[in-house]
Amino acid sequence: MDAQVLAQEDFVPPGVGDFFLPPIFGGVDKAMVLLVLSVLIISVFFVVAARRMQVVPSRFQFIAESIYNFPRNSIAREQMGSENFRPFIPFIVALFTFILVNNLFGIIPIIQFPTMSHIAFPLAISVLIVYPMWNIVGIRKHGFVGHFKHQLMPPGAPTLVYFLLVPIELFIKFFMNPLTLAIRVFAAMFAGHLLLLVFTLGGEYLLLEAAPALKPVSIVSWAAVIALTFLEALIQVIQAYIFALLAASYIGQAMAEDH
Repeated sequence: MDAQVLAQEDFVPPGVGDFFLPPIFGGVDKAMVLLVLSVLIISVFFVVAARRMQVVPSRFQFIAESIYNFPRNSIAREQMGSENFRPFIPFIVALFTFILVNNLFGIIPIIQFPTMSHIAFPLAISVLIVYPMWNIVGIRKHGFVGHFKHQLMPPGAPTLVYFLLVPIELFIKFFMNPLTLAIRVFAAMFAGHLLLLVFTLGGEYLLLEAAPALKPVSIVSWAAVIALTFLEALIQVIQAYIFALLAASYIGQAMAEDH
């Protein structure tokens, strides 16, 4: 039996390299295609739903309205206030659904790749979209100087404290917040997909390559894959919610009168 075990190929666990897929054509890889596909899916979904609106909603219309109302009411209105949230509804709905669909790609058969497991994508959304909007909204509300004063100098602090407080606030709000906004969803998608890969490939190895005595253990690995898939689906929804929630919160803070 020892000789048989030695004859088996060693199990090579998945790693970071498995997230960098070869180009499909030119410099375009699977992640880029999925980004475009997600935009098409979301656009077609809402266009079709809007064209079939009825007083008594169909099941499809009910689902579309629920997907729309959740970020509208539970995210935008809650974080920005009932007086300010309406202009930002399209942005928050688009942000939530875009992150959600790209996350859910990780558990859809055949696709099975969460786009946000590439740090460049959530980082680009955070740095190039969310935070420019945060600054634009704040500058429109308070003026250029007033916006930075509003963010960096909370009223009521002693003058000497500002020498310590302003650099800290500057570092947190203009560097750490954009970075952590992206890292949250990236880390969750990366870790979840890696776990699924480990148990999937591990089960395959135990079934096809391991010694006969170890083959039944593959059932445990497949069971773990099923359980982790349901857990990953929950995390994917939560991470989309958190990303949109924090984005709405930052924009709401930029519009607030008080620090």
